[in-house]
Amino acid sequence: MLSALQVITTVAVGLMVGVEFSVAFVMNPIFAALPEDGSQQARSHGGRMLGAVMPVWYIGSLVLVGIWAVAGWHHHGTGLVVIAAALLIVSVIMSVLLLVPINNQGKTWTPDNRPDDWKQQMKRWDRYHYVRVAIIVAAFAGLVAALV
Repeated sequence: MLSALQVITTVAVGLMVGVEFSVAFVMNPIFAALPEDGSQQARSHGGRMLGAVMPVWYIGSLVLVGIWAVAGWHHHGTGLVVIAAALLIVSVIMSVLLLVPINNQGKTWTPDNRPDDWKQQMKRWDRYHYVRVAIIVAAFAGLVAALV
């Protein structure tokens, strides 16, 4: 049973990391290359779409990692799982405090109502997101290392 939990958790966190990595290093650079209205509209749409899914994914991943840590408490690698859980907690706190407020504004913008500094706000979101990606990559690496 623990093995199934480990696989499900690792896959869930790994897919989350892949999506967030793709946003940072594939999608946002593509959006940035679009004409101004297209760039802003693509980011707004992405903010609405991923803003609805990612909170469940982050919290669900954290819950799975927590269950793994408790269920495997006396098994090899549990320390790495606990570290991964701590990193995911940091990523959730960071998301709520830094990224979600910017995203909540950005997802409502249109070419008619966006603020003059919308590009600077998106660049700030991107900087926070790069840090968050590094944190969740480290958490994922910890989970993978715990398996071996």
